[in-house]
Amino acid sequence: MPIHVDKKGIRALGISESFIKGFSERSVLAGVVLRSDMILDGFSFSTTRVGGMDSTEKIIELYTAMERDDITILLLNGCVISWYNVVDLHYLNQELETPLICVTYETSDGLEKYFKEYFPDEWQSRVRIYHKNGRRIALRLRTGHIIYVRFLGMSNDEASRILDKFTLHGAISEPLRIARLLARSLMRSYQIYNI
Repeated sequence: MPIHVDKKGIRALGISESFIKGFSERSVLAGVVLRSDMILDGFSFSTTRVGGMDSTEKIIELYTAMERDDITILLLNGCVISWYNVVDLHYLNQELETPLICVTYETSDGLEKYFKEYFPDEWQSRVRIYHKNGRRIALRLRTGHIIYVRFLGMSNDEASRILDKFTLHGAISEPLRIARLLARSLMRSYQIYNI
């Protein structure tokens, strides 16, 4: 099904996370629904295990708990979160039946060596999902910033136009920027109050 990129009220669910290594075994996952006219239209929270392998399941739970059928696109702030907790993008796309874009902001030589170093007994499953997610492609936003993306359920042109639509300035789209701010704020509250 084509994505109607030019429709005024398309909704993106941006998901980002925050954790403090050594402070907690859990990472805060924040999801923010933003319309393309920049109206905030909902949010939800969950947690993932730091160093675990539950990120895909927790994103599905967060999405499902919102009980919405009007989300056009899923935006993810990275597919390796919460200290090497690898998101399975293909499974996520299949289960939610929603196109997705996974965004990162720097070049990388890959993470395989870190999986092997930090998870000597279970690195193979992380590497398998990481490779299954596929290579990133570089996109130049209308703001002039270059980002690196993986996308499913859309064309290269649609991914580029969606990101331009939701990015007001800099490199970070508004749904991801707001989700990251909420996740960090909640994580700081946990730290302050030792929750």
